[in-house]
This record gives sequence, structure tokens and C-alpha cells, in this order.
Amino acid sequence: MRLNIPFAGILLLAMNAASPGATFTFSTDPFAGTTVLTTPGRQVVGGELFLSFQTASDVFSFSSALFPPGTMVHFANATAAGIPADANFVVLRDTDDDANAGTPFGAGNAANLIAGSVTAQGPGVFVYFNSGLDLPRLVYSADLSDNTADLRILARMLNLTGQTGRDALATFSEGNFEIVAASVPEPSSLGLAGAALALIASLGRLRRQNVRGF
Repeated sequence: MRLNIPFAGILLLAMNAASPGATFTFSTDPFAGTTVLTTPGRQVVGGELFLSFQTASDVFSFSSALFPPGTMVHFANATAAGIPADANFVVLRDTDDDANAGTPFGAGNAANLIAGSVTAQGPGVFVYFNSGLDLPRLVYSADLSDNTADLRILARMLNLTGQTGRDALATFSEGNFEIVAASVPEPSSLGLAGAALALIASLGRLRRQNVRGF
């Protein structure tokens, strides 16, 4: 099953016979329609998808348009101290950043820990365990190496709550993440678009002629 999830919230469902699991596909700019990237300071955008995720079979799939050209998945599943400098897809095993279980551990806290290890600049994705919600969340970062980078919460995994969710962090693998080529319109679609533009231009010329005739 493949779920195509533009960040605007439209959900498209199609069957994928090649895989027994679900593929959750994120295909559009995570900050589209917002002023996040031009607002000073870190902004955290919520409104995430609620889903069930099976680490044994499911995949989070991202359009290559969300990353610089040629970007490949450099996966890490570790505590902050063990994250490689070039990682761009991270499952953070830390569930606390101040040795105080009473303080919240949210997306910003997790992003800060990751930024302390990652030095390769660029957007990335991470999974962390949110202490307040008591479950894992999927997050897109404008720059994993920057502790002020803007964040977009993509999903929360409702089936991985409590200790079950904490234990599940260790079971995420590189196979749960992929970058796929951005879709290119079919030639027939391009032809239709060109015809539509030509018609619009023709109508515009006729309208100008009519206006001049009055």
C-alpha cells in the first residue's frame, strides 16, 4: 500500500503489489504556504499525519525535490554521540537531553542533539521519541547540522506508544527510508498544458482587440 502525502494534507491511496508493507510518500515542500524560512529563529510547524508504522515492513519515502541534487540516504540509528557527521536520515536513540525525566523532550531538543554531531549542511529527516506525547515522531529539518534550523513535524506513530515505542527505536533500519526521483509530467500532459497556455494567450489577444474596438 502506498500513501502519497503532500504536506498540504491531501492523502492519495493506491495499492502497491510489490511490497507487503505501506509506503508513506512525502512529495511537496514541507514549508509551502508559510513564512517559516524567512522568519528569524527556529520555527516548528505541526499539523502532522497520525499513522501506524511497522518497522519490519513500512517505508517513509521522500521526493528528491526536497533535497539537493544527488542526495542519497546516509542513515544512522544511534544515540547522539554515535551519529556520523554526514548522516541525513537519523533515528535518535536518546530520549532525554538533560538527565531529568520531568522536563519535556520535544523535536527541538532532539534536533539540537543531532546538530551536535552532524556537520554536513543540508536538509534531513529524523525520528525521535516525544516524552510528552509518549510516542515517536517523524521530523523534517531544513538543516540537520544547524541547531536553529526550522522543523516540520511530518507524522506521529500512534501504534508505538510507551515502552513499546522506546524499544521500537532500535528496530528502525535504512530500509525504512528512501529518496525517490521527483515525478516528471508525461509528454501528453505537457502537450495538454501547452495547448491550454496557447488557448489562454489567444483569448487574451481577442479580449484586447475587443477592448480597443469600444
